[in-house]
Amino acid sequence: MLRSITLLIAAAFIAGCASTDLRPAKDGSATLDRPVTEIPDAQLLDVWIELFDPGQLPGDEKEAAGLSMDIREAEARFMPVHLRDTMEKTGYWAAVRVVPQGTEGAEMLVRGVILSSNGQVLDLEVSALDATGKQWFRSRYKANVSSAIYHGTSAQIREAFQPLYNTIANDLARYRNGLSAAEITNIRRVAELRFAMDLAPDAFNGHLAVDDKGNYAVTRLPAADDPMYGRIQAIRERDFMLIDTLNGHFDNFYHQMEDPYAEWRKARSEEAEALREIKREATTRKVVGFAAIAGAIALEVLSNGNTRASTGTLRDVMVLGGAYAIKTGFDKDSETAIHRDAIEELDASFSAEAKPLVVEVEGETHELTGSAEAQYAQWRALLRRIYASETGLVDTVD
Repeated sequence: MLRSITLLIAAAFIAGCASTDLRPAKDGSATLDRPVTEIPDAQLLDVWIELFDPGQLPGDEKEAAGLSMDIREAEARFMPVHLRDTMEKTGYWAAVRVVPQGTEGAEMLVRGVILSSNGQVLDLEVSALDATGKQWFRSRYKANVSSAIYHGTSAQIREAFQPLYNTIANDLARYRNGLSAAEITNIRRVAELRFAMDLAPDAFNGHLAVDDKGNYAVTRLPAADDPMYGRIQAIRERDFMLIDTLNGHFDNFYHQMEDPYAEWRKARSEEAEALREIKREATTRKVVGFAAIAGAIALEVLSNGNTRASTGTLRDVMVLGGAYAIKTGFDKDSETAIHRDAIEELDASFSAEAKPLVVEVEGETHELTGSAEAQYAQWRALLRRIYASETGLVDTVD
């Protein structure tokens, strides 16, 4: 019986010393795919990446501890820019731009939802569709890292989840490589006509057919010398210039956020691991304490008179030691509150640093968050007025 009790206590202590270390997967997704030969310009698609949906914080109060929607909103602007930079390195695309949600006119559109992000776990849902309305895919990308990665190279610290972004970029490239030259040409035509329809629906509605699933098909093309369509194309170039201006502001935000965001994820990851270690240690101490007390009681109940006399000191030590282990276990529990507070302070500090930039566009001052979409909507309305003025058509925009 003494041997069994000793083994039980030893097992509890050994369990308390065990640990695991999660690291990024070392697979093909860590390397970006690149074309073997240069792709002709006519076969390169423009890509627009919408600002991500920040998603929801975990419903469980403990899981949501230290997280905030301020940070999620900041990540929803940061992550599309990083994905854009990753895609630009592949050589499979023409211009890759970040745009407000609901922007019309993309040849290929990427959307993302942040399902989870806490420094150690990044879980995204990403979908891609082209101008014809055809959805390329909708996939979930999830990666886990340990705090150890934040002590690696500066590149790892800046983006611990780079393999996840590489995987998304590779999936997009593989789907694009499955398209024929004719399909790519058709996507580009539909994108031009959808922009024209959005700008002047009365003049260009008849050029595209839309089915009940939102799929677009070209019914007829404008004449090569159509002056109205020529103006549309010129205005589209102006639209690209405004989007490039917006991307300059998104870039400023990204670069200002990069260092504090990396430090925040590093510190939060370390705090989260420390919190888990304390909880594990507290549980271990309680188990050991209860096991010691239970062993002492078992010795008292099951032993005969001689054994009781000979094991009296042992029982006393087991009871006192068990009580102390339980007490220190509960003391460790109280430390979790300290670490949780530290995480929340880190989040609050980061939220203050990651507040949206105030920018001036077209002579007006705007905040990028919550106003980039509104400002771009005003710009599209202005384009319609420009088109109406240049063509002599009645401007129906209020």
